[in-house]
Amino acid sequence: MIRVDEIQTQILKDKSRLLHHVISTLGDRRRQEKIYSNREIEWGTTAGVVMLLGHRPAKADLGAEPCIALNKRSLKVKQPGDLCFPGGSMAPHIDPYLARLFSLPFASLGRWRHWNNWKKTHTRQAILMSIIWATGLRESFEEMRLNPFGVRFLGPLPPQSLVMFKGTIYPMVGWINRQKRFFPNWEVAEVVHVPLRDLLNPVYYSRYRLRMASNLGQGQPESIQDFPCFRLQAQNKQEILWGATYRITLDFLEQVFGFKPPAIEALPVVEGALDETYLTGNK
Repeated sequence: MIRVDEIQTQILKDKSRLLHHVISTLGDRRRQEKIYSNREIEWGTTAGVVMLLGHRPAKADLGAEPCIALNKRSLKVKQPGDLCFPGGSMAPHIDPYLARLFSLPFASLGRWRHWNNWKKTHTRQAILMSIIWATGLRESFEEMRLNPFGVRFLGPLPPQSLVMFKGTIYPMVGWINRQKRFFPNWEVAEVVHVPLRDLLNPVYYSRYRLRMASNLGQGQPESIQDFPCFRLQAQNKQEILWGATYRITLDFLEQVFGFKPPAIEALPVVEGALDETYLTGNK
């Protein structure tokens, strides 16, 4: 099995080295040439999200180590209980203007060391990326009161198509510089920190066996499907990371650390169920 090797361990212990490694990997020229291809913006079905990296605030029983901060959806929204990246739909009347702000030389995107090269060699992709970044920061402020000026831009990840809903997710990676507390709104039940160290450990991966209600299968009878997932043990409870958020996370881990979890056939089974409220929330 693949485990966190010594080099990965040293990178995780050194913030400067970690940030340099992530920025260098995600800004690689070979990725720039293919990450967005010739996609056009579809305002109605496009979402921008932010994979937030940062040090978890140290507690009595938990050390300060690099984590991914995820939102747990509240019972009032679609896909209640799922872990997700902060973000949401693009706003054509707001986000292009915010994009210009965050692209200024003193702002997060303007300070990214690959930004000038992107603007010169991939102009359309650079414009798209700036709008997506603005969308993710705006939505993150609304959902969890993330300070948009306290996030360092680290790079883009390839888009992901949704399975149960029509749309495309465009993920960006950022580093939380100083913010220690978040204040979730009604859409978010809580903010969950997932250590990178655990994400790079195959022991925490499983096969999520979901029993799905008939209405989730577009009129088909109740069905059972298996999905790869990551299990997080936190505060005497278990959280499951799966779906599009899982795929984006694994894309990041593979590109940055060369990590791949075991094949799904070799993973232990975790049982779960989705009822009719999964598509609507408890409204």
